[in-house]
Amino acid sequence: MLDPVTMKLNVDPLILSALREDISSEDVSTNCVMPEPKQGQVDLIAKEDGVICGLQVFERVFKLLDHRTKFEAYVAEGSDVAKGMLMGRLYGDIRVLLNGERVALNYLQRMSGIATMSRQMAALLEGSGIKLLDTRKTTPNNRIFEKYAVRCGGGNNHRYNLSDGVMLKDNHIGAAGGVKEAIEMAKAYAPFVRKIEVETENLDMVREAVEAGADIIMLDNMDHETMKEACRIIAGRAEIEVSGNVTEENIAKIRDLDVDYISSGALTHSAPILDISMKNLHAI
Repeated sequence: MLDPVTMKLNVDPLILSALREDISSEDVSTNCVMPEPKQGQVDLIAKEDGVICGLQVFERVFKLLDHRTKFEAYVAEGSDVAKGMLMGRLYGDIRVLLNGERVALNYLQRMSGIATMSRQMAALLEGSGIKLLDTRKTTPNNRIFEKYAVRCGGGNNHRYNLSDGVMLKDNHIGAAGGVKEAIEMAKAYAPFVRKIEVETENLDMVREAVEAGADIIMLDNMDHETMKEACRIIAGRAEIEVSGNVTEENIAKIRDLDVDYISSGALTHSAPILDISMKNLHAI
């Protein structure tokens, strides 16, 4: 779960921004049919199998609109849900339930879709000791939700943002003049508590990164045999991350390599939403 401080400082402003995007002045449709306050309830229903994630955010949307809104969850965060399952029930002013419906479902569907895909991909690595990582390929202003969803599904987070760690990618290396130069500059600048990760595209870059003392070496878009040789060259002198076009279809092939991490941008940029609906709204 997201802690209260994170919710108040980092999540609430994003939810409020999403609500302002959806309601620029008023909810015309709702005000047409519900001009006065009236208490009601609505069911939260899964329309397909998957992993539920974002119940806390779903509830928060309505709480920010009206703190008196009540949500009863019948499933636990991160649990498997099945098509047709009643996952919870929401109580409150019918106008508020209608005002927040789309924004709340957008968050819940997106987060649950990412958690579902993360669970499926993590399962393919079970027992291997390899950690599944996400990337920074997230939807702008939704990173906190999407990276949380990866964890909820059983994956792990790579660095959160550019301030979070040193990763020397191809353009950093080009700007520095080479792998060795980039690592030397990073060691001179970055705090000693920060690990230095280097992206490599071929075996010559791998050798240079090892000799320069990189802490983590990323094998980027290499074929299986090249990665195997890279692992032999590194020989435990650095941690190894595999990245580039990692999907459910090819992730299992990497299990036999002596690597520590597999990162996949697909977890956040290509996960389909989980179909979820609010149904059976009525007055009480």
